[in-house]
Amino acid sequence: MAKPEEKVSFGTRLKQIGQVFSFTAKQDKWFVPLLLAAILIPLALTVLLVILFGWIYLPIGIMVTLLAAVIVLNLRSNAAMMNAAEGQPGAAASLIENMRGDWRVRPAAASTTQFDMVHVVIGRPGVILLAEGNPQRVRGLLGQEKRRLSKVIGNAPLYDYVIGSDEGQLPVKKLRTTMMRLPRNLTGKDVNSLDKRLGALMARPQMPKGAIPKNMRPSKGAFRQQRPR
Repeated sequence: MAKPEEKVSFGTRLKQIGQVFSFTAKQDKWFVPLLLAAILIPLALTVLLVILFGWIYLPIGIMVTLLAAVIVLNLRSNAAMMNAAEGQPGAAASLIENMRGDWRVRPAAASTTQFDMVHVVIGRPGVILLAEGNPQRVRGLLGQEKRRLSKVIGNAPLYDYVIGSDEGQLPVKKLRTTMMRLPRNLTGKDVNSLDKRLGALMARPQMPKGAIPKNMRPSKGAFRQQRPR
């Protein structure tokens, strides 16, 4: 479900930036050199302009330096997060939940005990199904979910993607761009109505497909009837 944006304090924001910096530096060996270049080159040009033409170029140079540093941090951190998320169960749903915009996400609306899952996303484009897991098993699960949802979505467009790096699949790193490029077919009112209908449908829990784990199986005598004395 879409969550309202909360105000973040300046101290919390700095802490978040520090965490992103640390994570990106561990994942991307080129991040620190590129960030240093983005800072030092504009600063060197700023010093040169100040010497030649005066202090009027100092604030401009500082702004350009900060902008370059933010651009490098944003681009490299996004790439690092996409690489780290590749192949992780539930990565697609987590990515959509953190996207800007009105995206209603129901992670693992259908799943198996082998960690195959189909996430249901509702947004202005319509209904989007994102499947993760073994390609052979997940396509059957995806088809089953499409048939189930077709009963309540009416004329709303239905999109489906299998997340992965093989041919015909959608890589995680391209998921955000793909979602943003989908046409806006529904109004906000349509999205709310569709969300309620799907919510009612999914309120009925589904048993995961596949073998039942041993720790979830009933004991042998669970269904035996006691003999009357």
